[in-house]
Amino acid sequence: MQKFVNLLTLLLLLTVSCNTKTTQKQLKNGVWESLGSGWILEINESKNYAFYDITSISCLPQQKGKLDELNKFISVNNDTLLLQKGVITYQFKRIQKLPLLCKTKLSEKQSKNPLFNFEVFAETVKEHYAFFKLNAIDWEQLYTQQKNKLIKNSNETTLYKIIEETLEKLNDNHAYLEADDAFYKKLEETELEEELSIQDTLPEYGDFQIADMVAKHHLQENLTRDSWLIQWGKLTDSIGFIQVKAMWLYADLTIPESLIAEKGYVDAYAETFYKMYEGDYIEKEVYGVAKTMNRVMNDLASMKAMVIDIRFNGGGQDAVSFEILSRFIPQKTQVATQKLRYGSKFTSTLPLFINGTENAYVKPVYVLTSAQTGSAAEAFSIATLPLKNIKRIGTQTAGAMSTALEKTLPNGWSFSISNEIYMDNKGKNYENKGIPVNYHLNYSKNRQTFFRNIANDLEKDKQQILDAIISLEEK
Repeated sequence: MQKFVNLLTLLLLLTVSCNTKTTQKQLKNGVWESLGSGWILEINESKNYAFYDITSISCLPQQKGKLDELNKFISVNNDTLLLQKGVITYQFKRIQKLPLLCKTKLSEKQSKNPLFNFEVFAETVKEHYAFFKLNAIDWEQLYTQQKNKLIKNSNETTLYKIIEETLEKLNDNHAYLEADDAFYKKLEETELEEELSIQDTLPEYGDFQIADMVAKHHLQENLTRDSWLIQWGKLTDSIGFIQVKAMWLYADLTIPESLIAEKGYVDAYAETFYKMYEGDYIEKEVYGVAKTMNRVMNDLASMKAMVIDIRFNGGGQDAVSFEILSRFIPQKTQVATQKLRYGSKFTSTLPLFINGTENAYVKPVYVLTSAQTGSAAEAFSIATLPLKNIKRIGTQTAGAMSTALEKTLPNGWSFSISNEIYMDNKGKNYENKGIPVNYHLNYSKNRQTFFRNIANDLEKDKQQILDAIISLEEK
């Protein structure tokens, strides 16, 4: 009898488990609208998904695929669907059906119409741009002014220039506009670039180039291996040095050699990851940087202090920044907050956490920043604010904090705007201002002037860093 009862109990548990899984799958089915990002997500019973970009006047199909690609990144709680992309969790509310706009296919004439494309761009800005108030933008006035220019001369060249000009007037640190190859081929180079009246004969340095020069000079002992994005070793006998060039390019994407030969590694990398679901791509980035950081921390664990150089780091993925910083945090810690522009209001403020790492390095850490430290590298910097063992040296960061909301116009051009306010734990926003430092060094805000000053006297640069560390230790 007891065996029968045990068997019955087991069967009941299995039935409940199966029903729970089935219910969870059924809960995901339907149509969901994002809060703050202008996305529609449709999940059907055939286990497929489709994303759409939506405004009040348009609905454009974007990515689609098998639900299996999304399953580990989404969960449903009552009428809210949560979608995880890197460090950000996006909220979606269930709606009754797919909006009619999403079922209506645009004619080729309408999709190419410059005025319609401008209106879709303008609606996206109106609904999602987060910094009208901060940058003192009268949107209605700017919109009318720019639209009237296009009405007078309605063609794709004018459209391109007006959107570029509008983004510039918005003073958006994360904005960009990218047309298709066919459009660029129609334009003469002189129409897109201003010619220099005086030939600049001074040397020009790239981010990675100057970073390599610094690492080669500053490292008393170079321990770097199997890595070109992170370089590490000993600055002195007791101070470790970690230089992080970028917060992306760590994923193993198995890029075809033919594509690399055709476009170059970085462009081939970008083209490959754009074909993937973003959450899956970010997960691969984190996995890649984690492998490198395991080697870094193992090599430098005995150092009495650590320097992390992100002065030449223009950004990438926040999740990469948080994975690197987790090696210096012993337990789950709230490091920042964020909210998204949602029509005439903002979403609720959400906390951002770093889980921390067992055997974390908790001795003194000094983070080097400059005005060239941008985007995800600034996410790294803002996340150091609540960490008492970490100090910042250099100058304030670029002030490009917001995550970029990427969109596509009906004609196929892509653009982005800032729709997020990134804040510290106290709700303070550093957009345009940058993350402050604990010890200020006189770095020029001009990119090439800053790079040249370092390249011309690398020994001075290293000594300034060591002097700053001594000064901060004495406080």
